Amino acid sequence: MSLVIDYSNGVFEAVPSGETVGTITGNATLDLTSGNLFNHTPTANTTFVFSNPPTTGSAYDMTLKVVGANVTNNYDIANASYDSKSLSVNAQDSVPQGLAFKSDGTKMYMLGQAGDDVNEYNLSTAWDISTGSYSQNFSVATEDGAPGDIFFKDDGTKMYVVGYVNDNVYEYNLSTAWDISTASYSQAFSISTQSGVGRALFFKNDGTKMYVGDASNLNVYEYGLSTAWNISTSSYTQNFSVSTQVSASGLHGLFFKPDGTKMFVCDVAGDVYEYSLSTGWDLSTASYSNNTFDSSSQATQPSGISFKTDGSKMYLVGISTDTIFQYTTSSSAAVAITWPSSVKWAGGTAPSAPANGEKDVYNFFTLDGGTTYYGFQAGDAMA
Repeated sequence: MSLVIDYSNGVFEAVPSGETVGTITGNATLDLTSGNLFNHTPTANTTFVFSNPPTTGSAYDMTLKVVGANVTNNYDIANASYDSKSLSVNAQDSVPQGLAFKSDGTKMYMLGQAGDDVNEYNLSTAWDISTGSYSQNFSVATEDGAPGDIFFKDDGTKMYVVGYVNDNVYEYNLSTAWDISTASYSQAFSISTQSGVGRALFFKNDGTKMYVGDASNLNVYEYGLSTAWNISTSSYTQNFSVSTQVSASGLHGLFFKPDGTKMFVCDVAGDVYEYSLSTGWDLSTASYSNNTFDSSSQATQPSGISFKTDGSKMYLVGISTDTIFQYTTSSSAAVAITWPSSVKWAGGTAPSAPANGEKDVYNFFTLDGGTTYYGFQAGDAMA
């Protein structure tokens, strides 16, 4: 038997002369017209697709070699752990509420309800709140006597506050980005038709959607902005109830993953709840993911939530302790593999993905041109 050398998987392998190394495109689409031997090392959870099957009625067989890998999962509150890092904000306010960060993690902002002001902190080490030091504050008392949450445009030139004395969202301009001493009041948008106790606020990252969390009726309200970042152009769209999970009057914080496919709600009773959106930023597609984080060992009454931009860290501010706490929300797990539904496996059960660094070998054949494939695992933890 003659052999050829294949280097498509980053290692030298002998390939029997009767086999041709095929092409894998996208996440994991096997082009069956390109060959019958495929090598793949996934870098994320993978759904295999068999494309361009043989002509109907034709037989075809192939071999797929998969090297297992671990992937990092961020925004993972189910496996969150406390970093043993905190920052007391009691000297600035005894009723801390909202929480926000500069996009590079070198500044943090806390909205204080006792003082009706935004407090700015410098972090000498980005995203490490234990290195935080108080810098300055900006009063919002003229606009509202009960501010609930704060949000910044991603370039730091606009700041937004939701308040529930007047049931408004307030917009401020910053002439110097991220410097609240340069903030000036711009305009307000009334949410009174929907919300009576607005305690949570978030915007889509392009400024075309705004979300308000109401503590009294436990709804998250979605608004569309016809002009990005201009709240005067807002119009109510729809809402999503979190009352099944969140305690009465407990909705005190809100955060979305940057692609809008996850929403996190902070419950002042001591929990963070995660919701999945099958269509990013569309509340009509939201559902509870059954992932919850209990923060009561640190933030016994969490009233504000934020994440590091890559989702590897979570931050909660607690009313009862007047302290901000830092958590790791990054975990590592083996890549998960999903096989085409057209595959019938020997024994009736699809094999699991190989462990990190291990190589598993799978054989597939079809007798009807790709309508049905028969699969079996030919090798486990191969060298």
